[in-house]
Amino acid sequence: MSTLDLSPRLDDPDGLFEALAEAHRGLDTSASRRLDARLVLILANHIGDVGVVRQAIAEALRSAPARS
Repeated sequence: MSTLDLSPRLDDPDGLFEALAEAHRGLDTSASRRLDARLVLILANHIGDVGVVRQAIAEALRSAPARS
């Protein structure tokens, strides 16, 4: 199993943010969530290591707002 790499690796983070925002433009909340889910699954498949994906999930939960 590999280890999740959290070091900055994007050469254009602002461009990525713009692309994500544009992909969501005009979508209602439900369609936006479906897009996010498809994107996560596509990227998880690209990573190809369930352990790394689990580490990413744990990291995202640590930095998420508290659940109510």
